[in-house]
Amino acid sequence: MNYISTAQGAPVESRLEQFHFTGKAGEYFGVWIVNVVLTILTLGIYSAWAKVRRERYFHGSTFLAGSSFEYHASPKQILIGRIIVFALFLAYNLIVTIFPLTAVVFLPLFLIAMPWFIVRGLRFNARVTSYRNVRFDFVGGYWGAFKAIFLASLVAVMSLGIMAPFASRWAWRYILDNLRYGGRPFDSDPRLGDLYRQWLLPAALTVLGFGLILVPAVLYRDAAIVLLAKNVAPDHIIGAYYAAIYGCLIALGLIYVVAGLLYRAGVHNVVLNATVLDGHHRFVSHLGRGRYAWIAITNFLATILTLGLARPWAAVRVARFIAAAAAIQVRGPLEDYLSTVSDTGTAVGSEFMEMEGISLGI
Repeated sequence: MNYISTAQGAPVESRLEQFHFTGKAGEYFGVWIVNVVLTILTLGIYSAWAKVRRERYFHGSTFLAGSSFEYHASPKQILIGRIIVFALFLAYNLIVTIFPLTAVVFLPLFLIAMPWFIVRGLRFNARVTSYRNVRFDFVGGYWGAFKAIFLASLVAVMSLGIMAPFASRWAWRYILDNLRYGGRPFDSDPRLGDLYRQWLLPAALTVLGFGLILVPAVLYRDAAIVLLAKNVAPDHIIGAYYAAIYGCLIALGLIYVVAGLLYRAGVHNVVLNATVLDGHHRFVSHLGRGRYAWIAITNFLATILTLGLARPWAAVRVARFIAAAAAIQVRGPLEDYLSTVSDTGTAVGSEFMEMEGISLGI
């Protein structure tokens, strides 16, 4: 424990509070297997209850300063949200199937609506989460999401990833600056230089891997063309050529995944280390990038090799690793915060984000 001087010179008690995840793979396996079986037996209807049970387990197993987080969404909220989203997608597919040209109209409408769904999802997820009986909230608006998430993603893609740190900074500043805890604001101002330092290794890995794979592929193609011109075992050459192409594509995919994991872990650290709650409580993160990538890849392989049975172990493993790498430098008591959020809203935006695979958690 140490002390930090205020502007008036009076020392303020400061202490580092570590996050802890106490969940166990065996415990969560029991929750998970029941969720899977009942979801199958009810043709997916139970998935709303499954999500609530899953979120309550992980929230309740995440501790800070001796208290755990809580998840307050009801299965009914989740189910209604999923029904609405499913109905919208079903209507879209039916209309496009019957009138294909309407896809030209629906695409821009979908892109325009997407930021609204994202905002609603962020707000819902924040408002159903609490810590020490104090609710979180999200106060961001549509245009902020449109610029910080939609336009930022477009800039990153159009620049072939070169502007990815700009996009990351833009998006996370919007999300965290609009997050509230008991009405108290979060503030995040990650330095662009720090984000680019985290970007360099993944970018270099991608370029180097692309070059190492592309050059042999081109040479093999040229050799295959020469041999085909001489009519030397054409069937074998064509088969080997396509096998080589597919092998190169798989290798490129693996390189891209590793680079993405390294970048994600780096951004996680930079963003959290630049985040402050209510101007006093600073977050700390020291997530190992290589270790994070290794855990993510081995989790995926274990899940595939066990036909999904290792999924609970993988989920608990990554949650424990991320929590162990995070802390908050607390100044003063956390108990002073009071809840200002009472309406949890609807789950439509949240379920849209889940169905679309949009993940905005750091």
